[in-house]
Amino acid sequence: MTPAGRIDVHHHFTAPAWLDWAEERGIVSRGKLPWWTRWDQDAALELMDKTGIGTAVMTVAMLGRLQERAVRQESARVALRAAADVAASAPGRFAFFTPVFLDDLDLSSWSVAYGLDELGAVGVSTRTSVNGVFLGDPSHDRLLQELNERSAVISTHPMEVPAGKDGAPGLPGMPPFVCDFLMDTTRAAVNLIRNGTLDRYPNLSFVLPHGGGFLPYMAARLELFGGSLNPPIEPGRVRDHLHRFWFDTAGPMSPSATPTLLATVDPARILFGTDWPPTPGHVLVDRVAPALDADPFLSEEQLRGINRDNALRLMPGLARG
Repeated sequence: MTPAGRIDVHHHFTAPAWLDWAEERGIVSRGKLPWWTRWDQDAALELMDKTGIGTAVMTVAMLGRLQERAVRQESARVALRAAADVAASAPGRFAFFTPVFLDDLDLSSWSVAYGLDELGAVGVSTRTSVNGVFLGDPSHDRLLQELNERSAVISTHPMEVPAGKDGAPGLPGMPPFVCDFLMDTTRAAVNLIRNGTLDRYPNLSFVLPHGGGFLPYMAARLELFGGSLNPPIEPGRVRDHLHRFWFDTAGPMSPSATPTLLATVDPARILFGTDWPPTPGHVLVDRVAPALDADPFLSEEQLRGINRDNALRLMPGLARG
C-alpha cells in the first residue's frame, strides 16, 4: 500500500542504467553532466521521508540530442524499464510518466503503448515545445487524439527560450530555469487555449509545472488582449481553460505567489511538486516543505488537497500503489 503522505508529481529521474547505456555508446559522458543527473534511490527515499512524501511520480529523463529513430526508441526502452524497476522495488513509493515526443508521433505511440500498457505508467510526459513548435500545434493532433482516447494525464516541462542575436538559447548569463522555463510553459499554455485543444480533446488533463509559469499572473492581460491573437481568444475561454488545467507547485513557489494562484485557478487542481533533484534537497527540506505547510493563505482543506488528495483524484492508480 502507498504510505500516506505528500504526492510529488514533479520528480526528475535520470536512470543510472540509462547513463550506463548512453555512456557505452558515446552519447553522454557522466563526468560532464550536471550534478542533478546522478539520481540515487536511497537519496531519493531519504529526501522523501524528510519532506513527508509518500509517493514520487518520476519524469523519465534522456539526455543528448538523439536523431536516429531506432536509437531514440532503445534509449526510451532502457530508461522506462529502469523506471518500472524502481517502482517495483519500492511498492507505493514511486510511479512514473512515459515520455512522448512532439517531433516523432510514431515513436510517441510506441512509448504510450510500452509505458502505459506494458509497464504501468500513470500518464505521459512531454516538453512544452520542440524546435520552436509548441504543444497544441495542429501537427500534434494525431498524438493528442490517441491520448484523449485514453483519458491521459499529460505532465509538461518547459525548454529554453531562443533569444539573442546569434540565435543562442536563453539570455546570456542567466540559467534557463530562472526565467525561460516559465515563459516556455506560458507560451505552450496560451497555444493550447488559442487552438482550443481542451475543447477538441476534453478527456486530456494537462499539468503545467512551476505554478503555470507566468500564466496565472498575466491572465487578465490575456483576457484583455486575446482578441489580437490569431486566432483570437475570447475572455471567457481564458478563464475556462485556467480552471481546466492542473498546476504543480515546483519551483519553488513563494507564499507571496499563493494569493494570485488561488484567485486565478481552481485550487482543487493544484498539485505538490518538488523539481528534485535540480532543486536541491536541503532547499526542499529547510524551506519549501515548511513554507507550504505554514502558508497563511491556504486552508487545511486546500493544503490537504495540494499535498495529496488532488493528485489522487487526477491519478487514482497511485492509491493502489
